[in-house]
Amino acid sequence: MIRAFLPRALTTGLLAAVLGFAAGFVPARAETLDKVSFGTNWVAEGEHGGFFQAVADGTYKKYGLDVTIVPGGPNENNRMLLIAGKLDFFMSANSLQTFDAVTNNVPLVAVAAMFQKDPQVFLSHPEAKVSKIEDLKPLTLLVSKEGIVTYFQWMKSRYGFSESKVKPYTFNAQPFIVNKDVAMEGYVSSEPYAVEKAAAFKPNVLLIADYGFNAYSTLIETRRDLVDKKPDLVQRFVDASIVGWYHYLYGDNSAGNAMIKKLNPDMTDELLAYSVAAMKEHGIVDSGDAIKNGIGAMTDERMADFFEKMVSAGVVKSNIDYRQGYTLRFVNKAVGVEFRPKN
Repeated sequence: MIRAFLPRALTTGLLAAVLGFAAGFVPARAETLDKVSFGTNWVAEGEHGGFFQAVADGTYKKYGLDVTIVPGGPNENNRMLLIAGKLDFFMSANSLQTFDAVTNNVPLVAVAAMFQKDPQVFLSHPEAKVSKIEDLKPLTLLVSKEGIVTYFQWMKSRYGFSESKVKPYTFNAQPFIVNKDVAMEGYVSSEPYAVEKAAAFKPNVLLIADYGFNAYSTLIETRRDLVDKKPDLVQRFVDASIVGWYHYLYGDNSAGNAMIKKLNPDMTDELLAYSVAAMKEHGIVDSGDAIKNGIGAMTDERMADFFEKMVSAGVVKSNIDYRQGYTLRFVNKAVGVEFRPKN
């Protein structure tokens, strides 16, 4: 992961309303827009693009929402702000956070999964000839402390990896760049780009989601009381976020990228374009169940399968009712699929 550790005339308003219906959007309500706050889990970047796009191109407003995005960062804890009622929605990392909420009796619920695949990858040198996950075993693996207690436990359980081959990943690519016998964790949409720029070689990229680590990622999370008391607001936020992601991936995303660059000057047009291309190439957002059911799709079967894998790996306890951590009420409605290119 690259981490930098108007009022209008009446006739115009009527025309906009007509165009809103024609585009298939839910029109904005006549009354004041509902104010909504959404916290991300890191600084603004391409991996958050659909949410920023929905703000920048007016999609949230067409759904009757005035959305403020609150970026996260190394010294921010937006999930705690959600729990405390200071935010309405939060972008959680993956399904493991959903299970964690249940384990700790935190009244949060995941209402959509914007990424069908977790973007976690391992980068290796071309000379290492890594073509499948087992090929990583002879290499020294740079893994973050969060990775050690999560996905790497699954790699041990499923593929027999050993922690004796692991060294800490400190989000510094240099130890990997200078040693062909090392592989490094990262995000498919950022680290490969950074390494290629810094080292003048193109690393091999292995997406662990393609080998069975089937966590959902970039989930929209909210408090259970908001789901119970304001389901219409939750539905509109989910639907508009989905449409924002279709626009960001397949439409003119310049408005969303402009917002990202304003909030995070380390983001460049080249990196943002790389991130979008990587997410599309690897099916991070729009693949699997999302093809039929729309971006944001989740299924009980997928959740059950991932839960069983994490229990087998010793990451979560078998006695929790993980089903309490998510709901399918707001997804799988094929919202926005008309914005996917036909070819």
